[in-house]
Order: sequence, then C-alpha cells, then structure tokens
Amino acid sequence: MNDDKLKDLFKTQTKKETENEPEDILQVVGFLVGSEEFAVPILSIQEIVKPIEFTRVPGTPNYVLGVFNLRGNVFPLINLRLKFGLPEIKQNKDTRYIVIKYNDEVAGFVIDKLTEAVRIKEADIDPTPETLNEEANLIYGIGKQKDRLITILKVEYLLKRAF
Repeated sequence: MNDDKLKDLFKTQTKKETENEPEDILQVVGFLVGSEEFAVPILSIQEIVKPIEFTRVPGTPNYVLGVFNLRGNVFPLINLRLKFGLPEIKQNKDTRYIVIKYNDEVAGFVIDKLTEAVRIKEADIDPTPETLNEEANLIYGIGKQKDRLITILKVEYLLKRAF
C-alpha cells in the first residue's frame, strides 16, 4: 500500500468554518499502555469490550495471550504492554480489549485504559522522529493535542507485526 492510500485511510475531509478550503482531520481513539498514550484511526476499530475469557495457544510469542471468542468469531489476543516491552500487570476495571480490523485481518489488543475519541488536524501531526528507525513502520506520527502528545499507530503494521 502506498503512502497516499495510507493517508486516505487516516483522514476525513471537513470544511473550515471561515473558509471553503477542505481541512484534513484524523479521527482517532486514544488509549493508554503504561504511561504513554497511543491512538488508532476510529474507522479501524471493530469493537471495544471489557476483558473476556481467552484460551492460551502454545508456541506463540509471550505477548500473544491466546485467542478469544467474540460473537462466534475467534481472534488472536495480543497484550500491548508485553509487545511494547513493558512489564505485565494484572487486568483491572480499566482494562479493555480493542478489536482492530484492517482488510481481512482482525485481532484483539489488551490496553490498560481507554482515553477518548480525538479529532486531530493533519497539520498537528508530526512525522515519526528519525531516531525511531526500528519503529518507523509502526508509527504513523505524533499528534499534538493541547498539552499532550499522542503516538498514532499504523493499524496494518500493528496487525502485521502482531505475530
């Protein structure tokens, strides 16, 4: 997939209130993993659910918790804390499974806490810093929202690198 198609997935067109020029807006859902805030495009989210029972699968990486059944469909379940090299913690009242879909690929990701849906102007998203070469494919950019920074993840790479 080329970068232009990727950008189209992340953007929606809105009108500036004072002008007739279109303005690129990225609508994302934010969540915490550890103390960092991440986000994915809202259109890539199939569902967000409270933790449910899952079945371990032998021979998978430690961050793949197993599989879970959601309305008759079985999906892999990835712990983003472990995937991002953070220590595992016990699930609590804030823990959620965020089910992400890209094309025909679907997986559930364990997040520490859901934050909020956010609309970020494309102009307020900085490209991935060059020092993050290894993670460059995973990160779409760094969104600036008032007094905080949100790391926006590329869904297709998150799913591709999930296993």
